[in-house]
Amino acid sequence: MKKIPAIALSTAMIVAACSAGTTSNAAPADTAKLDAGGEQPATPLANAPFAVQEIASFSEPWAMTFLPRGKQALVTEKSGKLKLWQESGPVLDVAGVPAVAYGGQGGFGDIILAPDFATSGTIYLSWVEAGQGDTFGAVVGKAKFVNGAAPRIEGLQTIWKQDPKVPGRGHFSHRLAFSPDGQYLFIGSGERQKFDPAQDMKANLGKILRLNPDGSVPADNPFASQGGVTAQIWSLGHRNILGLAFDGNGQLWNQEMGPKGGDEVNLVEAKANYGYPIVSNGDHYDGKDIPDHPTRPEFAAPKLWWNPSVSPAGLAWYNGDAYPGWKNSLLMGALSGQGLVRMQIDGDTLHKSDRWDFGQRIREVEVREDGTVWLLTDGEGGKLLKLVPKA
Repeated sequence: MKKIPAIALSTAMIVAACSAGTTSNAAPADTAKLDAGGEQPATPLANAPFAVQEIASFSEPWAMTFLPRGKQALVTEKSGKLKLWQESGPVLDVAGVPAVAYGGQGGFGDIILAPDFATSGTIYLSWVEAGQGDTFGAVVGKAKFVNGAAPRIEGLQTIWKQDPKVPGRGHFSHRLAFSPDGQYLFIGSGERQKFDPAQDMKANLGKILRLNPDGSVPADNPFASQGGVTAQIWSLGHRNILGLAFDGNGQLWNQEMGPKGGDEVNLVEAKANYGYPIVSNGDHYDGKDIPDHPTRPEFAAPKLWWNPSVSPAGLAWYNGDAYPGWKNSLLMGALSGQGLVRMQIDGDTLHKSDRWDFGQRIREVEVREDGTVWLLTDGEGGKLLKLVPKA
C-alpha cells in the first residue's frame, strides 16, 4: 500500500504513522482552557494513534451501520441508494428503498438496526419527502432487511414525519438512535433553517423526539399530555442535529451545527430547552449578533462549542481498547473542520481531547464490534475508511 501525506488522503490507500509516542492520553494538559472556549487546534495525522486505510468508495455517503459480526455494513447514499458493503465480497445495491426528495441537504439519511435485529431483521431509515406547494420534510420508516446475493428491504412503513413541511432543502437532521434498553427511538429533527420552529411547541422541528419503536408516543414523555406533535418532544431549542449517541451510563449526547462559530455538543435532558435561536455562542451568517448562552441561564448551555466552526457530522460513543486512552469517549466527524474530534466523557462533562486533520470532510463515524473505528468521507467521491490501530 502507498504511503502519502495526510492531507492527500483522497488519493491514498493508507496513511502511515511515523512518530514515536503516538498514544493519546485521556485529555491534554490544557484541556480546561480548550473546554471553556471555542478553539481547538487540529494536529497532523502523523501524530495519531492510528493509520488510515481506504476500504471502499461511495457516492455521497451519509450514514452507515454494521451488521452483527461486523463483516457487512449498510451504507446510505444521499441521492437515494442503499448499499451493502461486504468485507469479503462486492458492494451490492439493496432493493426496495423508498423514493427520496434529493437536493440541497435533503435525500437519504440515517440507518440503524432495531434492538432485536438479530431475530427480526428490522432496520430504521430516514429520508426526505416532498409535500404540497414545494415543501419538504424528513420522515422515518422501519422495514425488514433480507440479506443474500440480492439484498432487499420489505414491508417499509413510515412511522414519523416532520411537521410542518416547509420550503427549502436545509437542516433536515433526521439522525436516529435507540436507547440502550431498546425501548425508545430518539429522532433528531432540524429547524429547517427557519429559526423560530425550534421554540414552537406546535412543531416538531428543532427538537429531539422520543417515540416507541412503532412510532407511537410513550405515555411518560415530558409533554405527552398536550397531544399532537407536542407529545413527541423530548428536548427543544436545537438547530441542525447531525449526531445522536448514548454513552455507557445511558446519557444521551447530541452535536449540532450552530450558526457561524456556534457548533456545539449537548447533554440531552428531558424537557430541556437549548435556546436556539434565542441564544447561541455563534452569530448569524449575515453578521447579526445572537446573545451568548451565559446571558440567558434558563437555557441549557452546551458542554463544548467550537469557534471557528468545525461543522460536526456523525457522533459515536467509544468504549474499546484498540486505541490507548480512548475509553469512554465521544468521536465526532467534522465537515468544514475536515477531521475527527475526540471528547473524553467525565460524568456529565466533556473535555476536548484530540482533533486530527484529515484534509477531508468526515460525514460519519461508526465503531465496529472489534473496537475499530470506521469513517465515511463526504461527497461524490466518498470513502469508507478504517482507522487501523498502531502497534
